[in-house]
Amino acid sequence: MALTYSSMLELQTNLIEFDLLNSVSNKNFSSDSIDRDKPSLIMFICNHCPYVKAIIRELADDCAKLKEDGIKSVAIMSNDTKNYPEDSFENMKKFSDRYNFSFPYLIDETQEIAKKYDAVCTPDFFGYNKNLELNYRGRIRELNDLKPVGSGESELLKSMKLIAKTQQGPKEQYPSMGCSIKWFK
Repeated sequence: MALTYSSMLELQTNLIEFDLLNSVSNKNFSSDSIDRDKPSLIMFICNHCPYVKAIIRELADDCAKLKEDGIKSVAIMSNDTKNYPEDSFENMKKFSDRYNFSFPYLIDETQEIAKKYDAVCTPDFFGYNKNLELNYRGRIRELNDLKPVGSGESELLKSMKLIAKTQQGPKEQYPSMGCSIKWFK
């Protein structure tokens, strides 16, 4: 498990289009389904990463709270499932059920979308304002030995609420960190 920090795609970058199969509904979900008048959160996660496992309950809770505020969240899994079968489409379904995902969990079988987003780790977060401009590239919260540091609202939740209110993310953002995306060899 090599620790990798997010690449910090340039803020104000426009939402990158996608159309991927959703493990929750077994139907395709596209970026066109995102409400164009509200902020949205795109995140890259997987099933097997210990960093994702360390934050997944809080992430699912945060996304449910964001949904109550009209903010849509979408998770994308881009790992090589042949060499990492725990991240298979069937296991994505089980993972989303286990953690009660209130958001689509999409598979990026070609890894094309992860490359377009310049996503490099799991978890990796991309928070957009209602104009679909990137305003958050931070973490959910600080971790120490895979344990969350601090309590209260996560940095991710606070940042997405700020974006909903002001259309701008926080001035100070700390990169997310986790396992590298498992690219095809």
